[in-house]
Amino acid sequence: MISSIIFTVLLVATAVIFIRRIAEIKGNINLGRDLDLSDNPSERWKTMARVALGQSKMVARPLAGFMHILIYVGFVLINIEILEIIIDGVFGTHRLFYGLIGSDLYYVLIGSFELLAFLVLVACVVFLIRRNIGKLKRFSGTEMTKWPKSDANIILIVECFLMLALLTMNAADSVLFMMKDTWVMQAGLDHYAGIEFPDSFWVSAYLTGFMPDDPMTLFYIERTCWWIHITGILGFLIYVPYSKHFHIFLAFPNTYYSKLQPSGEFNNLESVKKEVEMMMDPNVDPFAAPAPDAGDVAPQRFGAKDVTDLSWKNLMDAYSCTECGRCTSECPANQTGKLLSPRKIMMDTRDRLEELGKHKRANGSESEDGKSLLGDYVSSEELWACTTCNACTQACPVNIDPLSIIVDLRRFLVMEESAAPAELNGMFTNIENNGAPWQFAQADRLNWKDEA
Repeated sequence: MISSIIFTVLLVATAVIFIRRIAEIKGNINLGRDLDLSDNPSERWKTMARVALGQSKMVARPLAGFMHILIYVGFVLINIEILEIIIDGVFGTHRLFYGLIGSDLYYVLIGSFELLAFLVLVACVVFLIRRNIGKLKRFSGTEMTKWPKSDANIILIVECFLMLALLTMNAADSVLFMMKDTWVMQAGLDHYAGIEFPDSFWVSAYLTGFMPDDPMTLFYIERTCWWIHITGILGFLIYVPYSKHFHIFLAFPNTYYSKLQPSGEFNNLESVKKEVEMMMDPNVDPFAAPAPDAGDVAPQRFGAKDVTDLSWKNLMDAYSCTECGRCTSECPANQTGKLLSPRKIMMDTRDRLEELGKHKRANGSESEDGKSLLGDYVSSEELWACTTCNACTQACPVNIDPLSIIVDLRRFLVMEESAAPAELNGMFTNIENNGAPWQFAQADRLNWKDEA
């Protein structure tokens, strides 16, 4: 009874902390501009099923993709056993699902989960070796400071301990089941009664040779590993929303709301589009004052200077970033030594959003802290290094679009600050005066044919 009470308190406390953190993240994302992405739901479901559920873009790099799929499948299916552990912890039962589904099916399920747990353990070890011994280039960079590197290692090491605890727990349990007729009942461990297995579980069977013969020692080993495993899971649940591994949850909505239009298609600024349409309309008097429109709202900033100028989807992208570095490793600007790193753009956006969200929660929703994404986090040199090739968007395993953030920040520089590079300013002047980027009048455009 005491054990159940302690576990229930821990479970409720974890749920409260997790829900509060989710509310913070949701509030931060809602700081972004409204964006209607309710169109074409059938295509969006297909995209989510293919990219998030099917991991289609992960296998572009076969080794990492295969290892990640092992962890992903293991994470999903092992949760069935975790559900049983949680129910047992709350109600003081032991292997409740055994009585619900029968011994044979239960034995096969637990054996399958153990096989997955072992494969997850192997995958985590491979990832640790690749990160810390292999020294892959895409895991480095100016943005990969001590915390991002530690974050990845913490999760991998914790997952290793969780899988080892699960296998050791099952090994000790299976030995107790096999010896319950002679020792367990005498030791007062009667909650093992009525459970029969044909043999030890598939993987933990190899650990039973290291198990002692004393039933109470086995019981304490099993209980210790049970607590290590479940408290590790609860701690993981608290930690993940503060970590890059929050993509576990956000990958699905992020891919659902990902861009369906061709990757090279840019959106028009409505305020600019409306003004151009009026200029092109022969029925509009250019000198007349514009008629008031009931639907008019306060003019928005051209482009984006801070995270509040970006859309909520851009901000969801930032929280969905896995920091895997695939975008940066595919970026031609980064490959040629330019300052741009698409991963850094996403990490900077998330860091700035966290900073601003914390400030607003402490000082009121209308308060400002005097900082901005552009300038304090992202420099203009980074933005102008971008070739808008979309390689970063194509490479991202969860359909994050760093390019849309880069373009909006550049729009602000051009349209609000007039801070474009000199080469572009010359082109802008030519377009304004000549209707083309070249430095000659429209009347001279066809002069080339006279020279042919």
